[in-house]
Amino acid sequence: MITIDDVLETNRMITENKLDVRTITMGISLRDCAHPNITKFCENIYDKITSSAEFLVKTGEDIEAEYGIPIIHKRVSVTPIAIVAEACKTDTYVPIAEAMDKAAKEVGVNFIGGFSALVEKGYTQGDHILIKSIPQALATTELVCSSVNLGSTKAGINMDCVREMGEIIKRTAELTRDREAIGCAKLVVFSNAPGDNPFMAGAFHGVSEAEKVVSVGVSGPGVVKHALEGLKGADFTEVAETIKKTAFKITRVGQLVAKEASRRLGVPFGIIDLSLAPTPAVGDSVAHIIEEMGIESCGAPGTTAALALLNDAVKKGGLMASSHVGGLSGAFIPVSEDAGMIDAVACGSLSIEKLEAMTCVCSVGLDMIAIEGDTSAATISGIIADEAAIGMINNKTTAVRVIPVPGKKVGDTVEFGGLLGYCPILPVHNQYSSEAFIARGGRIPAPVRSLTN
Repeated sequence: MITIDDVLETNRMITENKLDVRTITMGISLRDCAHPNITKFCENIYDKITSSAEFLVKTGEDIEAEYGIPIIHKRVSVTPIAIVAEACKTDTYVPIAEAMDKAAKEVGVNFIGGFSALVEKGYTQGDHILIKSIPQALATTELVCSSVNLGSTKAGINMDCVREMGEIIKRTAELTRDREAIGCAKLVVFSNAPGDNPFMAGAFHGVSEAEKVVSVGVSGPGVVKHALEGLKGADFTEVAETIKKTAFKITRVGQLVAKEASRRLGVPFGIIDLSLAPTPAVGDSVAHIIEEMGIESCGAPGTTAALALLNDAVKKGGLMASSHVGGLSGAFIPVSEDAGMIDAVACGSLSIEKLEAMTCVCSVGLDMIAIEGDTSAATISGIIADEAAIGMINNKTTAVRVIPVPGKKVGDTVEFGGLLGYCPILPVHNQYSSEAFIARGGRIPAPVRSLTN
């Protein structure tokens, strides 16, 4: 039974601690849109997206107004385009990205994800075409997000794609250099990508999903930090218990919104993604939670342990609050989107090497990191390979969203705007080359733990 105290506490979380529903994301299958004529295919996906998501934004706005819960973004994800476009007789999928962008603008969503390929074990012709289309697709659209899954615990790592993605990221940065390489902020490279993730840039509608689903991503770093402020000197058992209880309450808010959106739209409820997704706003930082545990500045020794505790406790609390927790659920560490992370980079306590260590225990990986524009494609591929290996060996999702900003050097700052925030250029210690390693290609075999049959 909900008491007046529960209502007042939730209200305080929203008004004082920046609790919000970060996104309502509708996943839409495009498998019935396939057609050999690309013009007809584009028409099919435009019609499918605009008819399916016609009332998504209004529904989100109505729920926000009625319940007083901020819903920051409304988004759409679709079946990976490399799969559904393969029947098209074409050598580029850029027109498809443009049709997705047009449909997203028509229904009024903030982003559309699914310009994606799943190539952890190898390429098909459609995968090749999609990946080569990414730079131009992201340069000519505003709302389209792209992802490539090139590794998994079951399949190993596709090192041919690792090599190619370093080059693709460089090309994407160059084509959007007039906008601080913003195209790279809409491109993520995964290992063990989940098919039910509502967060961008990595959202796509997995091939095992229903025709349409509605999923919700909830965020509340400020709520967790506030809960820990009253635990000065408490031991870690009490810290973990407090985070679990707080995560439970946050997830229940998401459950309410998801069920209501599902009912009103007549679309099945997918999952709740309980991810502590920060923003550049003060009071909405994962880094500040870590510092509240006693780390003077995020990145100092002990940071990885603090993040491990946080991530685990968030998942445990969320699992008790909903029967359908999924996506990435845990704690994100995107540098440009977290005020505390930005400060830690600026003061020198947080490096890309420490961030890599932290990705062993967080929800995703090296996220929204701006680096020097002249960083080589082989170095970027090396970073991708390292992250994919962490994901493969540890049976977890890892990702890389790095932004080599043309013309920028260490000491400069880039501004992306909105939830994407701003970021100092992080140094990458690449005085030694990875080129011969990356040039080998082939596939890194799956680990022993993949044999779970």
